Amino acid sequence: MDTSIHSGRLAFMAEPRVLDFAEYPVPEPEPNGLVMEISRANVCGSELHIWNGRHPVKKRGGLGHEMVGRVAALGEDKTTDSRGDALSVGDRVVCTYFQTCEQCRRCADGQRNLCDDAYQFFGRQPEEAPHFHAAFATHYVVHPRQHVYKVPDVIPDSVAASANCALSQVMFGLDSVGLQYGETVLIQGAGGLGLNAAALAKARGAHVIVIDAVASRLEQAKRFGAYDVVDLTKIPDLADRVAHVQELAGGQGPDVAMEVTGVPAAFSEGLQQLRRGGRYLVMGNLSPGSTVPFDPGYVTRKALTIKHVDRYDGRYLAKALDFLARNLDTYPFEDLVDAEFSLDDLGTALEKSLAREVTRAAIVL
Repeated sequence: MDTSIHSGRLAFMAEPRVLDFAEYPVPEPEPNGLVMEISRANVCGSELHIWNGRHPVKKRGGLGHEMVGRVAALGEDKTTDSRGDALSVGDRVVCTYFQTCEQCRRCADGQRNLCDDAYQFFGRQPEEAPHFHAAFATHYVVHPRQHVYKVPDVIPDSVAASANCALSQVMFGLDSVGLQYGETVLIQGAGGLGLNAAALAKARGAHVIVIDAVASRLEQAKRFGAYDVVDLTKIPDLADRVAHVQELAGGQGPDVAMEVTGVPAAFSEGLQQLRRGGRYLVMGNLSPGSTVPFDPGYVTRKALTIKHVDRYDGRYLAKALDFLARNLDTYPFEDLVDAEFSLDDLGTALEKSLAREVTRAAIVL
């Protein structure tokens, strides 16, 4: 790649709810790395936390991490993806937005999803070389410690972009909480994470219940494997909702509940929904400073297990691709993204997503 005549463009948040753009030379890839030309990138809930000023530390910088693209340039010695498949310029790929350093204490202990250096590059500002650190851009630099995988030909770009992070994240989470065949799972939230989780849980033989306040999302949840749906607006009283979910779950409450709403009040409700001895997977609440009443004695008396999951093991991205390739005709993954925007219209995509006017938006380049 002749970088002397190539430049790329990126979007970044100058401050919460203020978007700006910049142009930089497209860099050469480092040894064992690559440069990707982005085809499309999705707006994930994490971006909305940042955009809305609710992220604990990120108040400025690049946005976007769910993406798919083509290899624009391969670094020296970079001949295969992370599972050994041959890589060439032009191949479609997905990658983790974080790295696994394999050197920190967390990696050494086998908790690779908690790598202390995961955001070494993702957290950089756009003016810092190699500039292309986030997905809402024409290009993206993949560093040697990031997982990267070729996309099977059967998976369209519109589906592949969601493999990282939505599908990989919920797949890792459901494994972490040990969802078993025949169990009942209550999924709180029917956005991108919740719909992917519904498909995975259904494929594992679980009885899936999805709760949300948006009717169109609940209709979508049925197509993604939900056996029962609960409309918050039709059962506004919490005690009534708990009684209703218990009835749907065989009279004792769900075995597993999964919070992917990002709404703090959902955490309190999830604890009350679970059966005695149930397990609670918490993945959606990221914003600092938002608190809810918490009764430790209630959790003890009910013998609940609460499992919080941050990121995922990078190898799950390959598992996510395999799941998509096997289930494209079973679940309507292509319908997960219901609005497409250009890079220039990213601000509109973020605002419409924040207002829940769309389920999931994509930036198409």
